[in-house]
Amino acid sequence: MEAILYICHGSRVKEASAQAIDFIKVCMEAQPNAIQEYCFLELETPTIKEAYERCIQQGATRIIAIPVLLLTAVHAKYDIPVILNKMKQRYPNVVLKYGRPIGVSEKMVDILVERLEETNEKVTEDSLVLLVGRGSSDPDVKRDLGQIADLLRNRLPKSKVEECYLTAASPSFAEALDIAENSQSNQIFIIPYLLFTGILMQSIQSSLKKIQKKGEQQIILCRYLGYHPKIEQAISERIHEVSGEEAYVSNYA
Repeated sequence: MEAILYICHGSRVKEASAQAIDFIKVCMEAQPNAIQEYCFLELETPTIKEAYERCIQQGATRIIAIPVLLLTAVHAKYDIPVILNKMKQRYPNVVLKYGRPIGVSEKMVDILVERLEETNEKVTEDSLVLLVGRGSSDPDVKRDLGQIADLLRNRLPKSKVEECYLTAASPSFAEALDIAENSQSNQIFIIPYLLFTGILMQSIQSSLKKIQKKGEQQIILCRYLGYHPKIEQAISERIHEVSGEEAYVSNYA
């Protein structure tokens, strides 16, 4: 029997974990598998080990593990596989298949455009759009977010789009804000490239409160990505890549 194991990052902010769980439950409804479990890499329970064993206790002979992560980085390439390999060694008769993170796609850019549009402020040639990623020491993160920024530039050919990072990569969000403040742009749109709320989202909000009191520029903070129907679709596609299936129907409402 085939099980699906959804692996989320985890957060110290309870609201973030609750958002993750609610969305994964929606993803589960789109799949026919009788055995489906969610878990967290860190900071929250159930752990990967606990959820993996729950799958086996329910009769799973094959487990598809899907990292519910935006980009390919150390968590997806090392941290999660290390834990999964230990579980594979403990249960060698259970087939384990590991999927890809959400990654770079036009679907993600569709969401970014939607986040801009819902501000009800028009993005013009005098606007600057800052795409704010989590950041990582892994160069693949900069490569992937750079590709997403390029796709967004294609959608907004008359506006300036720059990417920056909250941690462990440059330019930092603080550096990008300094540049934005000294630019000729009369509007600065901030798009957090984050799945849900949490410490990093709170950090963005705190930084913006400080500068909004100083300048004459209009600073517009967009919503974080949130668990969007197109993200659900991307996760379903990752599941089908591993299982070899092609059909997909969204149950997200």
